Amino acid sequence: MRWILFLITLLLGVVLGLLYGWVVKPSFQVGSTPDSLRSDYQADMVLMVAEAYQVDGDLVQVVRRLAPLGENPPGEHLQRAIALGTQIGFSSADIELLEILAADLRDWDPAEVRDSQ
Repeated sequence: MRWILFLITLLLGVVLGLLYGWVVKPSFQVGSTPDSLRSDYQADMVLMVAEAYQVDGDLVQVVRRLAPLGENPPGEHLQRAIALGTQIGFSSADIELLEILAADLRDWDPAEVRDSQ
């Protein structure tokens, strides 16, 4: 009888806890943007953009994907990601991807895109 009462009490506690957390007072994170991420998460995001660039080779998409990180130019986001990635232990292959993208962005002329449209 004690075990049954214990299990019923435990189950009731779990149900009431979930009800309170999900219905009565849920926690919502609203309005967060990539520029509010910690710098290591921003570096991860830049690395993901570099990985996507390796596949599609689209510098216009790179600029669009890096825009939510703030008003700084894309090259600046890349330089920060390279510096931080080196510091926190990104693999040499990851650093190389970032450096390739940074070099391609330096050589890229956005006017070429406007002229071809």
